Amino acid sequence: MKSILPFLSILLLLSCEFQNPERNKLLINDQNYFELPGLNVMVFEDIYPEGHQGGIGFIQHGVRVATNGDVRLELTPGQFQPVPAVGKRTVDKKRNEISVNLWYPDTAINRKGFNPIIYPDLQFTYKVRVVGEKNCFKIYVDMDKPIPAEWIGKIGFNLELYPADLFGKTWIMDKQRGFFPPYAFGPVELDANKESQAMPMAIGRKLIVAPEADLQRFSIESTTADLQLLDGRIKHTNGWFVVRSAIPAGATKGAIEWTVQVNRIPGWKAVPVVHVSQVGYHPKQPKTAVIELDANDRFIYNANLVRYDSSNKATIVKTVNPASGGRFLRYDCYIFDFTEINREGVYQVQYGEVRSNPFIISRDVYKRNIWQPTLEVFLPVQMCHMRVVDAYRVWHGECHLDDALMAPTDTNHFDGYLQGSSTLTKYKPGDRVPGLNRGGWHDAGDDDLRVESQAGTVHLLSLAWEEFRPTLDVTSINQESRQVNIHVPDGKEDILQQIEHGVLSILGGYENMGRLYRGIISPTLQQYTMVGDVANQTDNLNYNKAVRYNGTYETHAGIKDDRLVFTEKNPGHEFDAIIGLAAASRALKDYDNGLADRCRTAAVSLWHQERTVGQWDLSQQIKAASEMLLTTGEPEYRDFLLHMTDSIAKRISSVGWIVVRTIPVINNAGYKNAIERALNGLSKEITERGLETPYGVPYKPHIWGAGWTIQEFGVHQYYLAKFFPKLFNNVSMYEALNFVLGFHPGENTASFASGVGSKSVTRAYGYNRADYSYIPGGVVSGTALIRPDFAELKDFPFLWQQTEYVLGGGESNFLFLVLAVDHVLSK
Repeated sequence: MKSILPFLSILLLLSCEFQNPERNKLLINDQNYFELPGLNVMVFEDIYPEGHQGGIGFIQHGVRVATNGDVRLELTPGQFQPVPAVGKRTVDKKRNEISVNLWYPDTAINRKGFNPIIYPDLQFTYKVRVVGEKNCFKIYVDMDKPIPAEWIGKIGFNLELYPADLFGKTWIMDKQRGFFPPYAFGPVELDANKESQAMPMAIGRKLIVAPEADLQRFSIESTTADLQLLDGRIKHTNGWFVVRSAIPAGATKGAIEWTVQVNRIPGWKAVPVVHVSQVGYHPKQPKTAVIELDANDRFIYNANLVRYDSSNKATIVKTVNPASGGRFLRYDCYIFDFTEINREGVYQVQYGEVRSNPFIISRDVYKRNIWQPTLEVFLPVQMCHMRVVDAYRVWHGECHLDDALMAPTDTNHFDGYLQGSSTLTKYKPGDRVPGLNRGGWHDAGDDDLRVESQAGTVHLLSLAWEEFRPTLDVTSINQESRQVNIHVPDGKEDILQQIEHGVLSILGGYENMGRLYRGIISPTLQQYTMVGDVANQTDNLNYNKAVRYNGTYETHAGIKDDRLVFTEKNPGHEFDAIIGLAAASRALKDYDNGLADRCRTAAVSLWHQERTVGQWDLSQQIKAASEMLLTTGEPEYRDFLLHMTDSIAKRISSVGWIVVRTIPVINNAGYKNAIERALNGLSKEITERGLETPYGVPYKPHIWGAGWTIQEFGVHQYYLAKFFPKLFNNVSMYEALNFVLGFHPGENTASFASGVGSKSVTRAYGYNRADYSYIPGGVVSGTALIRPDFAELKDFPFLWQQTEYVLGGGESNFLFLVLAVDHVLSK
């Protein structure tokens, strides 16, 4: 019997080959993209070309390597440059072809009043077609008419190659060859507009990328026009490598024809990924691992839990066949539950030959180096108008001391700020507005100050202090001298000093302008896109047009680089400020009573301003009234909330976590019962949505990572479970924190909190992103969706939809959530 087994195996293999003669052909799958084991080709599934996520792209051996295949008007376009309008997408499985109609200009972008892009006086339409063939695919571009003579050589078909995985790899273009450099090098040339442009690294008809790497090798061959290999980082620091063919003169149908041959490892399957919290677990909390498998995996191994103890021995403490968790995105998920393991120690989950990163089970797991880096490093580093030092390192110098000039009227700023026909203040366009060069935190990599971000951070820090009293004094902050010294205590609670810094910015605007600022931001794109020490964004000297010398004097300069302050009529943002200021007035009591009184006075004044409140802003008004009631105890806020009982019930998913805190103060049975009935429905909804994923939290992947939203959800769950423990438990809160700490889909298992856990995001979109670095305690947006079913978190600092830091929720929600989980589990 044994002797015929090999023969039967060969017959079975031949039978499979015969039954599936197209098994090596790139076919359109049920998700409407091209697929072969080890290769996926997406055709205009994604809609975010500014974020290197659009056009034609492909995933090779589970890694996205190319994107934004489309006709562009520049050699290496950047974020604020023209993109086409995308029309009908046709999937023709019979012809094995996906085609898309497109045209320039995309006038809808300008109609949105956001990021206005200047389109040239040029109109044309075209079609992009992709055809799957055996082990390759072809790209065709059909123009509706020949391009104008003056645009020959300028309009071309571009494909962007993800740079970080190519650093140090080689390329071959016909008889030329070279390396993909980790830093952009010349030569460069000036174009007709005197703008610097990258000169091609090579020109030819066939490009082979990474010929030495089986997992990465692919080739592009053009039959209608030369290929150019360009380095997009020459013009844009966040650029990618670009392969490009100019549209030939006179060409229409088939103007571009590329053949893309992608190497595939026979029988390739994605390596299993084990998802756990990169920090670990408290003995009392539920503990599960998600094992993520390739959809073609058929054999399921046992999962082992391995413990390492002080005797330097590894012991398997649990072995079980993991339970099916169903399909999520493109992955088959299995659940390994080890909740009953509560002995303290260092652990790993083992599945086959794969092991998770190490994690800890301990009663003190959340006590140190988890929430502290956010307060100890990230928030101090983000402080505007200060010099921030840590031992030998200067994070940044004193910055933006020349804040701010009143923005011009009728201005549409490239980052979305809109100044209408009036400044809404006594200040005229170009006037200096006093009081704006104190306080505030830089927002992410944009370095601007948005009032809702400042207020949101103040609010969550104030609630964290009020609820948990987290004591930490490792930073010296001197507002008078504008000096911050990390790891130098000054006898003051760091969290209160940060609350103080935030409200100084909000009050500086309100007390000097009689209204809130919308935002304070750089006036030019060159300043806005600057990376590095933010002290270099302006000269720190007040602009004075009377200064003729184009240099600097002691207090004034003839250089108009000062940031602009924008104002607006926005009830939602006004309520945001009321929420933050009201909570801060409670937190700052006894720390700085004068500042606490100013917060309360401003919040009361803002509340009584005349405004038209639409349905969109009503949730924020309810939250503001709740915080004002908790701060003042005044009957007008109690009466307002009672009057809004029905509206609260309708908006319970948004406002419930705040209004539950008002129930003991209002002490009204009808109010409580209405809220409780609404919360009963919310509880069922949360339970149902949590079951839709193996991660236990309501989660629907999107182009932007969902980490910030899930953190916010976790904060809400704390208050809901505290006031209504029969309707809500704390498990959703635990799972929200686990998600942020690494328990999320995709091959990258990193914690979203930089520097927190055994593996974390250490290349992030902060102001030091050009150094491929990070800021400890910053929390990134997290794993994003490459449509329709690929989870991605690249180890790359220039994808803001994945690795951007943010103010107004990302950092403060995380700090609160860790404290909340530790507080509940430590009872």
